[in-house]
Amino acid sequence: ATAAAMAPAGAAAEATAAEGHDPTQAALMEERIVVVDAEDRALRAGSKRECHLNDNIDGGLLHRAFSVFLFNSEGKLLLQQRSDKKITFPLFWANTCCSHPLYTPAELELENALGVKRAAVRKLGHELGIAAEELPLDKFQFLTRIHYVAKEAGTWGEHEIDHVLVIQADVTLNPEPNEVAEARYFDEAELDHFFKTAEETGTRVSPWFGHIKEKFLSKWWAALRSGDLEACADRHTIHRIPPASEATADGPTIPLSGTDGSSAADASESEAIGGAANSTN
Repeated sequence: ATAAAMAPAGAAAEATAAEGHDPTQAALMEERIVVVDAEDRALRAGSKRECHLNDNIDGGLLHRAFSVFLFNSEGKLLLQQRSDKKITFPLFWANTCCSHPLYTPAELELENALGVKRAAVRKLGHELGIAAEELPLDKFQFLTRIHYVAKEAGTWGEHEIDHVLVIQADVTLNPEPNEVAEARYFDEAELDHFFKTAEETGTRVSPWFGHIKEKFLSKWWAALRSGDLEACADRHTIHRIPPASEATADGPTIPLSGTDGSSAADASESEAIGGAANSTN
């Protein structure tokens, strides 16, 4: 890792970045998450605020995240629209839950991806009000990891190695308004229409979900229907995604093209890495 990736940001810069935001969300930016190297090896703790500042992202700072895709028994996928109070990507639509494991022994555990699975249960409860009893850890399937950069115009962005978790369960929702503006189930045709009409309706889609929809989701959906989701598992690979275009507060969906104009699906490359968790679930 570079020196910039290893060193904390200045406290004054971080404090200035926090001004004017919702106090609940600003407090959550103090959580200690997992700074990693390009091979997803934990280096140290870092605050969410530090890890999401574009100045630090430009210096190479990288952290661990997870994305949950929750399907109900009808095979419909639950999406959420992020609250307007969110500091990063407010009112963007995304998959069921996107967040970070904390820098704690329980959420750092690599065996069977238990750390990110525990973090997923915690955040599904926090954001969507889903009871832990409805989310057994052994029902989550860890499929793969995605390394991407997505910067909003201005202060904030994402630079993550995202652990993808899939679960099929019927759950009771009680969304937290400070986290979630709307939660809605989609079948595959409905989601295709949602994406096709996003620009004309002014709908904004998060860059991580947009890429997964474009490159992976149809395969996972088909495997889920056939009862063979395990066939899609690719746990020893980190898929490297070219940077997305910067998002604006009032813009449409984020373009998924690389800097040369090629599609993310064509431009992305996969790299097998060492030091990864050898999960079977």
